[in-house]
Amino acid sequence: MLHDRVLVRLTPEEGERRSTGGIVIPATAQVAKRLAWGDVLGVGTTVRTVKVGDRVLFNPEDQFEVEVHGQAYVVMRERDVHAMASERTEHGTGLYL
Repeated sequence: MLHDRVLVRLTPEEGERRSTGGIVIPATAQVAKRLAWGDVLGVGTTVRTVKVGDRVLFNPEDQFEVEVHGQAYVVMRERDVHAMASERTEHGTGLYL
C-alpha cells in the first residue's frame, strides 16, 4: 500500500438482526447509509493510527473495491475511517470499541 491508503477486507454480514425493541430485521432489508466493519490487511507508509489487524468502521459506498485472487477488498484513505476497534492501549484512554 502507498501513502495514506488502507486495505480492508469486509467482515461478512450476519443474517437476521434483532432491533432493541425485539423486531426481527431480515438480512435482505436495505438500511440507508449503513456503516460497515472490516479487518485491516495492509497500510501505507504514512498511515499513523491504523495498524494491520485492527477492525475499522467505514462507509463502504464511498470506497474503491478491488478483487485479488477472487477475494473482494476495499481500498480507502486513512481519513475515511470513522472508528477503530483495537486491543492496543499505548495511546489514548485505553478504551476501545
